[in-house]
Amino acid sequence: MSDLTPKSCQACESGTPPLSEQDQATLKAKLNPAWEINTESQILTRTFKFQAFAKAVYTANLAAYISDSEGHHADVSFGWGYCTITYTSHELGRLSENDFICAAKLDAVTS
Repeated sequence: MSDLTPKSCQACESGTPPLSEQDQATLKAKLNPAWEINTESQILTRTFKFQAFAKAVYTANLAAYISDSEGHHADVSFGWGYCTITYTSHELGRLSENDFICAAKLDAVTS
C-alpha cells in the first residue's frame, strides 16, 4: 500500500506552492508505473486497457467515486476496451499532492 492511500485531499488555495519536478517524481514513484506525468500540461494520466466495455465503465465509476469522496475530481474518458483517468488541480492549473493521493487510491482498488 502506498503511503499516500491513507491521506485525504486538502482544499487547494491559490497560494499553494507548486510541486517541484523532484516532488512530482517522488510522489509518482509511489504509484503504479502506468501513471504518466505531462509536465507541460501539468497532468497525471493513466489509461487502463480491457477486453470489453463493462470493465471500462466500472473503472470510470470507481474513479468518479474516489474523486467525489475526496472532493478532487478527475477527468474521465472511456469506451470499448479503455478508460483514461486524468488528474490535475484545476484551481491551481498544475499538479498538487491531491492528484497523487487520488491516483494512489485508484491504484489500491484496481490492483
